[in-house]
Amino acid sequence: MAYEYGLAVNDLIAIDTHVHIEVDESGHNALPQVLVDASSKYFKANADRLGLDSIAELYRERKIAAVVFTVDAGTRLKHAANSSEELALGAARNNDVLIPFGSVDPHTGDAAITRARMLVEEYGVKGFKFHPTVQNFNPSSEWLYPLYSEIQRLSVPALFHTGQTGIGAGLPGGFGLKLGLSNPMHLDSVAADFPDLQIIMAHPSVPWQDEAISIATHKANVWIDLSGWSPKYFPESLVRQANSLLQDKVLFGSDYPLIHPDRWLGDFAALPLKDEVRPKILKANALRLLGLSSTSG
Repeated sequence: MAYEYGLAVNDLIAIDTHVHIEVDESGHNALPQVLVDASSKYFKANADRLGLDSIAELYRERKIAAVVFTVDAGTRLKHAANSSEELALGAARNNDVLIPFGSVDPHTGDAAITRARMLVEEYGVKGFKFHPTVQNFNPSSEWLYPLYSEIQRLSVPALFHTGQTGIGAGLPGGFGLKLGLSNPMHLDSVAADFPDLQIIMAHPSVPWQDEAISIATHKANVWIDLSGWSPKYFPESLVRQANSLLQDKVLFGSDYPLIHPDRWLGDFAALPLKDEVRPKILKANALRLLGLSSTSG
């Protein structure tokens, strides 16, 4: 059964645009255990990883919708990826709160393009998640352009990790993961060459926050999600621009399970933002990005 939106949009208080499904229905983890342990230590997140249905219930109780995804880094990590197909089917049975994004391994070439098409047309995914550091690719490389072209044709957004990552943090050599691949400036040429592709730069892009702000200000098709950091630690420049020039292009994201939405929302309430900006960040901007309206559902 292909996913279709079932959100009662008017009843939602927010849309969390960045939620990881790390454990599949068989208990398999999307990342090797050494990376799970390292990221948990980095974020001080010691809670058990919940399955998709339990995450749906957590968000349902809070009247928050969640964009959910996994990351297919099979080539780089030599670790079997979790299934985006299974995730989409799980989202379909929880379509009142979950919105599935797919993941493909860019290193699989034509197979990634074919799978991206299938995930949208047969399973109903509403976007794609990429992690350049974990998947080991430079987003600006032109060998990726056929994949971007297909995602643009499918009219769904692409979400890219940017900036620092807790994955591999504290391990020798950071597990060989290269932070520079997630410099948001790599996405500037992608946004320029694919103007109809909606690009989401995930996270405050520390240490490249000014670059991210510059790109989002310059390119109409680039957005920023605020996941992965408690709002009380946001760079001042990001808060200032979210409250002004970028107020229509910034999205609520938690990075659950590494940051709980309750913690994120509690700290967000303390930010010095205009009253008219808060609902945009929490829900209205995501509705526009996803092609939804306040009367959907």
